[in-house]
Amino acid sequence: MARDQKDKPDLDAAYALETPDDNRQLYGKWAETYDQSFAQQMDYQLPAHVARVFAELGGVGPVLDVGAGTGLLAEALRPISDVKIDALDLSADMLAVAGRKGIYRDLIVGDLTKALPIEAGQYGGVVSSGTFTHGHVGPEVLDQLLTFASTGALFVLSVNAEHFEARGFEAKFKALGDKIDDFHIRTVSIYGAGTDEAHSKDKGHLAVFRRM
Repeated sequence: MARDQKDKPDLDAAYALETPDDNRQLYGKWAETYDQSFAQQMDYQLPAHVARVFAELGGVGPVLDVGAGTGLLAEALRPISDVKIDALDLSADMLAVAGRKGIYRDLIVGDLTKALPIEAGQYGGVVSSGTFTHGHVGPEVLDQLLTFASTGALFVLSVNAEHFEARGFEAKFKALGDKIDDFHIRTVSIYGAGTDEAHSKDKGHLAVFRRM
């Protein structure tokens, strides 16, 4: 796909991203309008699903929100769980929008595919919605995420259903069998009834587990 098409901020452009720089450029342009032009218009339900499952299973903080973007997951979690939340995202522009909402303890700009300056074992929960999908990071980052979590920490990570087997997430979770416990999958609709027809059947797998 031509760069000018990938630079246009919309869902198809996001799915076509190939590099961290592509991500920074697209989401930098999209940050200020993301909540309205994407989340509201597409009836984006994935952050709410992740938040609900984390709260239902008694998740505790502090929580690391991976690929936090503009803070949609934390906004959904705040009314149902009294936990401190830190935001991690590649895009400083998206985090700037999230920061204005006053829902995060800390904002961390960082690339998941590289070593991050996050203290090992400090998080009681790790959540993510919309990060493990087309054009974004793959299962190779799960090892580093586990190091950030304390023993027994609850993970609720959304993975695009089409992406789950094709990109190796299924195999990776099996390989992590001696490091995680209570692993199971919950399948949810990514978008609600208000989305467009092209994405009305899109599904996400919620990978739910605890760090051993």
